[in-house]
Amino acid sequence: MATDSSVKKKILIIGLPNSGKSQIFNNLTGEYSVVANYPQTTVEIRRSRRELAGEPCEIIDTPGIQGLYTQSRDEVTVRDLIFSEKPHLIIQCLDANRLKQALPLTADLLELGIPFIVALNGIDGTSRAGIWIDSRRLSRLLRVQVVETIAQNGKGTAELLEAIDKARPVSLRAPYPAGVEEGISCIRSMLPDGLSFDRKIALLLLMKDPFIAQYLEKTYSDIDVASLMNKVESIQRGFMGNISMAVSRKQSRWVDGIARDVVQKQIVAHNDLPQKVACFISQPLTGIPVLLMVVYAMFFLIVNVANEITELMDAFLWQPVEHWIGGMVPAGFIHDLLIGEYGVLSLGVANALLTVLPILSVFYLFFNLLEDVGYIANLSIMTKRLLEKFGLSGNAIMPLVLGFGCKTMATLTTRSLASKKERCIAIYLIAFAIPCAAQTGINMSILGRMGLMAFIITFAVLIMAEVIAGVALNKILRGDPKSDFIHELPAIQLPSMKGTFKKTYYRLVWFLKEALPVFVYASLLLFLFDRLGILNELRLLLKPVIEKVLGLPLAMVDAMILCMVRREAAAGMIINLIKSGHLTYVQCIVAVIVTTMFVPCFANTMSMIRELGGKKALMMVGAINMSSFAIGGILNWTLMALIKI
Repeated sequence: MATDSSVKKKILIIGLPNSGKSQIFNNLTGEYSVVANYPQTTVEIRRSRRELAGEPCEIIDTPGIQGLYTQSRDEVTVRDLIFSEKPHLIIQCLDANRLKQALPLTADLLELGIPFIVALNGIDGTSRAGIWIDSRRLSRLLRVQVVETIAQNGKGTAELLEAIDKARPVSLRAPYPAGVEEGISCIRSMLPDGLSFDRKIALLLLMKDPFIAQYLEKTYSDIDVASLMNKVESIQRGFMGNISMAVSRKQSRWVDGIARDVVQKQIVAHNDLPQKVACFISQPLTGIPVLLMVVYAMFFLIVNVANEITELMDAFLWQPVEHWIGGMVPAGFIHDLLIGEYGVLSLGVANALLTVLPILSVFYLFFNLLEDVGYIANLSIMTKRLLEKFGLSGNAIMPLVLGFGCKTMATLTTRSLASKKERCIAIYLIAFAIPCAAQTGINMSILGRMGLMAFIITFAVLIMAEVIAGVALNKILRGDPKSDFIHELPAIQLPSMKGTFKKTYYRLVWFLKEALPVFVYASLLLFLFDRLGILNELRLLLKPVIEKVLGLPLAMVDAMILCMVRREAAAGMIINLIKSGHLTYVQCIVAVIVTTMFVPCFANTMSMIRELGGKKALMMVGAINMSSFAIGGILNWTLMALIKI
């Protein structure tokens, strides 16, 4: 970290979704942000201050963007960052496997006149596909430095650092049709002198960008936006044809010319095994059996590896420590505070380190492997037809799939949806019955103690609840039509095991940093509630619902309180209830169902409020809580009736 607080150089890393931006950021800064083989991994701007070439720099990782003409809120955030912060240098992370798709963004960035570098990433993938990109010729045509990189392995980082030191301003302007150029000149004359990127802003106004007028109104109070828009509309009416189409055609010809000059393909067809595998796992007839095998493999690993590790760690690590403390500290307040039912060490530290951490270690390793292979993102193909019944399609597929990784991140990615109705439905479904990665692993561990059928019943109920909720919301909510856009899916690829282990390590470190204090504070809270008699009062208050409706023991009140703080803490308590014989087969299933749907975690609730506003988000949380109790009660009565039969 640079010791000098003043930043002399601001460097933006920009590129298409899933092009390797975060990995480039990691390589340049030495920090770590999650990377995965699917789009929208980065949902917020990430900054790091580092000293490069002897001067303090701020390096900024940004969400994916298709071009400076934007149609979604997440892309607007990136463009506004460029316009308002005026970076000293832009690094475009250009996926070599999607050269033609990325070059329109290159054209937009070149027109800004900012020092510019192209990081041609993933060249190992193009070579395997029988494609060769002449990076030197590309550099001459674009008039910028082009650095070949394989970000996943850190290759090209030294060359990129050297290029940063040598980067100079560049401006390569595409000549537009005469009428467009005249319109740009006319609009620029109405903009304030000294306004940065005035040519690009004028062009975006002519192209009817849906957000650029809002940016000008919010940022520059001295601009008469109403008069400006009237003039823009007058120019648009006088133009023969569609300005956006004319600009797009000109840009497409430029892109085609660049691609023809720099790309060579071998005559013999390359190995298309990755495409065949992607097709195989995404078609319902073959993909569903593959999905079932993947889920079973994950279940098997949790039950037969993770659970065994937790038992061994409990026997060889915790029990000797507990016995030693019990011998050293006599029965009483301190004893109960440390290793009692709600002890800081027994319920807090041991629960986090010896029960939850081993389960998450095995689960995250397997889940991260699926991410890096590209399997998680390709599941969206199979879900497309079902999601259309919910009023969702296109952009909405990926946030729901990402919900199985992190619900907070998935909620933030819904800002890419243009339709307010889609956004509301997607956010509700993410928060409702989709378990995040950590919760999925813990649920598998809990249900694995009851057998495979308990797991099947539980996840069948969660899927059914999600389907019913989606269909109902589609009928109830009224709004603008759904978007037809769909993400380009990543290719299936062999993962870097080093990268997978590294990601697993950092996710576990983040879990410990975030969750371990929460486990300790939650145990202290329960200890305090128990000592003051508040816990007993809560049990009496909730007894009719917990015992009569859900059919659960009153001890589940403790788990419900923990659930509002941290899902994993509640799951650890449920595992302890199973070990002590306090939960039957049916009660275990109901407990997992209710805690999965009950109260979105604090981080997810905050992200819901951020995306929807407080009133709408809290209404959703209330509806989710009532639904969780109703579904849990119905399931309890149904299973008990079936057992009696």
